[in-house]
Amino acid sequence: MTTAVPTIGVLALQGDVREHARALEGAGARAVPVRRPEELERVDALVVPGGESTTMWRLARTFELLEPLRKRIEAGMPAYGSCAGMIMLADRVLDGVEGQETIGGIDMTVRRNAFGRQVDSFETSVPLEGMGDAPFHAVFIRAPWVESVGDGVQVIGRAEGGPNIGRIVAVRQGRLMATAFHPELTGDHRVHHYFADLVRRAMEEE
Repeated sequence: MTTAVPTIGVLALQGDVREHARALEGAGARAVPVRRPEELERVDALVVPGGESTTMWRLARTFELLEPLRKRIEAGMPAYGSCAGMIMLADRVLDGVEGQETIGGIDMTVRRNAFGRQVDSFETSVPLEGMGDAPFHAVFIRAPWVESVGDGVQVIGRAEGGPNIGRIVAVRQGRLMATAFHPELTGDHRVHHYFADLVRRAMEEE
């Protein structure tokens, strides 16, 4: 594996930006905030953090970032979304607000707030394909789940416990990946290492 240090942006409009930045640094990447189109152009990849997907969408519109984000994704930029970020990277959203838009890129249908309200937050084990034998201790906060995926989408994780056991909660499609849970809130950086390695491979292919 190359030792290149990728510059990975964290979409810093709203949500748990600092936590993702720390996890990315722990995975050997350089993490920078992204709020403007010119900042987006300077990164090798992007993390779309948890938060509130409707707020994130509206702020992306306000900051004139939505279309640049879509263009970078379409051009092959690697991206990873957690919780609200999973919704933002989905091509289709159920139970969204009227007119809600996403960045898109992953051929999946995601149900917003599927696991319930804030008070229904929970933690459970999720085995993650390609990230070691030990299950990941996953934190779900007003989390979505994946209702369905297209043929090109790889399911890499399903909930082992909690409400709606067996639901799809982690996916990958090429250079894009998403989780319904918040790996940045744990001390386990395997998801961020996996994404950083994905970014390094993409850099080698350019």
